[in-house]
Amino acid sequence: MTLRDEWGINPPSWVGSDPCGDWEGITCTNSQITAITLADMGLKGGLPSDIETLSELQILNLAFNENLKGQLPASIGNLTKLNTVILDGCRFSGPIPATIGSLKQLSYLSLKNNRFSGPIPPSIGNLANLVFLDLSDNRLGDSIPVSNGTAPGLDMLNKTKHFHFSNNQLSGSIPPQLFSSNMPLIHLIFDRNNFTGSIPSTLGLVKTLEAVRLDRNSLSGSVPTSLRNLTNVSELHLSNNKLTGPVPNLTLMDSLNYVDMSNNTFDASDIPNWFSTLKFLTTLMMENTGLQGQVPQALFSLQNLETVILKNNSLNGTLDIGTNYGDQLNLIDLQKNNIANLAPIDEGSNYTLILVDNPICEGSQNNMAKNYCNVSPPNSSISTTPSNCADCSSGQVASPNCKCASPYTRTLVFLFVSFSNLDDVNYYKALSDNLTRSFQSKNLPVDSVSLSHPSWSSSYQLEIIIEIFPSGDQVSFNQTESSAITSVISNQTLEGRPNSFGPYSFLVLYTNSGGSNKAVIIGTAIGGSVLLSLLVLVGLYALHQKRKADESLSGSILLTGISNSSASGPQLKGARLFSFEELKKCTDGFSEANDIGSGGYGQVYKGILPTGQMAAIKRAKRESLQGGVEFKAEVELLSRVHHKNLVGLVGFCFEQGEQILVYEYVPNGDLRDSLSGKSGIRLDWTRRLQVALGAARGLAYLHEHANPTIIHRDIKSNNILLDKDLNAKVADFGLSKSIADSGMDHLSTQVKGTLGYLDPEYFMTQQLTDKSDVYSFGVVMLELITARRPIMQGNYIVKVVQMTMDKSKDLYNLDDILDPFIGLGTELKGVEMFVDLAMSCVEELRDKRPRMGEVVKQIENIIQIAALNAGTNPLSTSASYEEYECKDSTEDGYSRPFDYSGKGF
Repeated sequence: MTLRDEWGINPPSWVGSDPCGDWEGITCTNSQITAITLADMGLKGGLPSDIETLSELQILNLAFNENLKGQLPASIGNLTKLNTVILDGCRFSGPIPATIGSLKQLSYLSLKNNRFSGPIPPSIGNLANLVFLDLSDNRLGDSIPVSNGTAPGLDMLNKTKHFHFSNNQLSGSIPPQLFSSNMPLIHLIFDRNNFTGSIPSTLGLVKTLEAVRLDRNSLSGSVPTSLRNLTNVSELHLSNNKLTGPVPNLTLMDSLNYVDMSNNTFDASDIPNWFSTLKFLTTLMMENTGLQGQVPQALFSLQNLETVILKNNSLNGTLDIGTNYGDQLNLIDLQKNNIANLAPIDEGSNYTLILVDNPICEGSQNNMAKNYCNVSPPNSSISTTPSNCADCSSGQVASPNCKCASPYTRTLVFLFVSFSNLDDVNYYKALSDNLTRSFQSKNLPVDSVSLSHPSWSSSYQLEIIIEIFPSGDQVSFNQTESSAITSVISNQTLEGRPNSFGPYSFLVLYTNSGGSNKAVIIGTAIGGSVLLSLLVLVGLYALHQKRKADESLSGSILLTGISNSSASGPQLKGARLFSFEELKKCTDGFSEANDIGSGGYGQVYKGILPTGQMAAIKRAKRESLQGGVEFKAEVELLSRVHHKNLVGLVGFCFEQGEQILVYEYVPNGDLRDSLSGKSGIRLDWTRRLQVALGAARGLAYLHEHANPTIIHRDIKSNNILLDKDLNAKVADFGLSKSIADSGMDHLSTQVKGTLGYLDPEYFMTQQLTDKSDVYSFGVVMLELITARRPIMQGNYIVKVVQMTMDKSKDLYNLDDILDPFIGLGTELKGVEMFVDLAMSCVEELRDKRPRMGEVVKQIENIIQIAALNAGTNPLSTSASYEEYECKDSTEDGYSRPFDYSGKGF
């Protein structure tokens, strides 16, 4: 009962006071609780210290409960029968308690993706039965502990097969004592830390190793020759370190299929002969490694070779790929070298060759090479769901068996895979078929599994969207079933994974509830991808334990800043401070009747202010409260952004433990609802042009007249609202970023956005620019003329238009995909120009896209040419974005305005 009260849940099956009475997620033996498996159940609070009373507990799986927080109690060490602990994707913080070393039966410990800090407890070395250890994606620091005769260390773990420590703050050298011939390690995952010093030669003693990831550290010195003893290693990642000396000789490592040693400072060297001896090699990445001379033709004869990336070296001479290349060859990237000539290319070849920034691409020295002197970003829209399934109703998608349902949707992030060609659907079919059988063998109500949109993250981890569909007549999984699925796939012992795929983590993509569309971070951080990749990741919530301290201090700062214009308070222009009682009164006590939307941040209520103005009032949930400094920065940003085509901030409230934002009320919903017919509003061609112009003007203001520049980062039809006169207003700045005057035209930031609207170059480089908004706006323009969602049945609207359009025909041959409601019996003048403009906005390379100011001018020109609203000025319905000026500026670029329809919080 204490746990039920602490976690704030009460599932329907939790009836009575006896948890052994068929409570879901609770397993008992002889009336004693032996397993708690409540993954992804919305648990809140912490892990109480009196959990030690569950003395027979063997399995504790609380993974992916994002509101579980606080420190792990030391009393967890008294649960001496525990053999499995999985706390992935929660928000536990502070040190990992040393008492965890008392769990002598523990074989599986996964604390991935929390906020644990401090050192790794040396006491973990006492876990003699530990097989799986995953501490990735935390804030752990200091060096790796090893035994010293009096204290234990990780070198004592003689049964452990997995060391997963990536993406922490571990430092110092990797201790040579850590490795010995007794260890059965198969995965050594140490990437993205702060390790220094040399790679210990003792690593070569662990001959059971199959994967080694030491990339993205600060390791130095030569690569030890003992690594050649690791004949079972198939994955070797040493990139982005400070390694020196000769390029290592890996001749004896016959199992290698993936090698990445890019961005190190090896001695200048010709391409080693051993490159051509690795018969299982699929991927060779040696960017910026000092290679010189001519590329040997023998390299391309490897029959399993898929990808060769040797860019930014000093390779020269004539490139001769020959005709004996392997039939798996997919990409040869030799950018930024000194290659002067190209031998004839086999006409039947289907690989991609990139020779940008080589002498051969200068002028017209070699006409043949012109085909290889441009870069086109890769686009993989592979899906294991057939493309010929019938369209499903809104909110549902087709399964591999063409059944419409709302699937359990996640992104699997594989730490490594044996292949690099993302376009081979056979890899994904094998995985989806095996996973389906695995789920069904565990009596889960799963009909099928779909995998789609594979892409590479910035750290070369494979990311795949997985959709799990319910069986029978079900259209969705209930909470119990979703939790059971999460519990299964959070355990790395999940069966049904082909050898091509290594260990994984996973991300929540969508959680749909009550009409809201919420996305939360669970799992490792999303990195780069292309076009149809991973998507909205919203909501960094503040720590609960800091809230009360921040509240009293920052509340006084805010109030002082408003009353006397103190420099420490928010600099407000036109935003009013409301009392909580005022807002409570104008919403009739925040009644359900006035509830017009909800999301991860909170509820939105319609209210009538004392002035008689209608307003949308967004009230933060308790668990979503920010600290005072963050709330202050948000209010300041919103209060200085003023434009007719942006949803405006009316005021805010910051008292009685509340954080409330008050916005102008926008009555006609969002553009997506109008295009789909859901709102009952039908937009003709005239009005669609006006909507496009209004939204473009709002964006142009943010990019070119706000100071500093603001990038919206989540432009989509759901975030363009229509007022009573159907004028467009850009809304939901929850992902916005500002570019301060730093001399840079971009921000390096984690990729966020919405599926189908994301800028591919932003995905690939993680460099956010105003051109990222331009790309998203181009997708909205295509929505305006087709009324199609960006992605329908696996088809991407940009690609559909590209493949369909024919400029030699009327309406560019787009008749069949134009929205039939767009014309309403009138001639569609200017559609071709509108399509040309949209396609320029969605150019793959950002330098080819126009700026929003140029887009505004071109839409104005299209409206004039189309001679709309004959007898009146067709531009009179919306003021130019240049008529407004930025009122103020802040250094912070975050803001979270409302979207009253419940989308985009």
